[in-house]
Amino acid sequence: MIYQVIKYKNKKLRKKSKEIEIKSKINNVIKNMFETMKDKNGIGLAAPQIGKNIRLFIIKIRNKKKTFKKVFINPKIVNEFGKFCKYEEGCLSIPKIKIKIFRKENVTIEYFDQLWNKKENVFTGIIARIIQHEYDHLEGILHVDHIEKSYNKLK
Repeated sequence: MIYQVIKYKNKKLRKKSKEIEIKSKINNVIKNMFETMKDKNGIGLAAPQIGKNIRLFIIKIRNKKKTFKKVFINPKIVNEFGKFCKYEEGCLSIPKIKIKIFRKENVTIEYFDQLWNKKENVFTGIIARIIQHEYDHLEGILHVDHIEKSYNKLK
């Protein structure tokens, strides 16, 4: 099932998401989120973007050599580190608007995977950026909120 992706002015995008009870049955939600993301040509999707106020996001990105596909349940960013890097970001909830944003190049994150195994990993580069972007959705933050912070880094 393909979900409708809610858009910028919807107040649901500004709410902080609630933790998911451990061992909850959310596999259908995850499956449908991957279908929705594929349908919308996205590389990441957070539950608030489909109107669900839960701490869940997914990523799937392909390059020439491999595919990175991961589910993040109840994630918590432990550390963002390294230099700030500028990169153009888009968002399925704000179509056709791309903004150059500064984010840290590395991230350490704790989360549960789809099988409810607790994980802690360090991610770098584009994966770290996508994680930070999707994590922001769980906190009620949109990428456009970073415009002023990014502008101040240019000064």
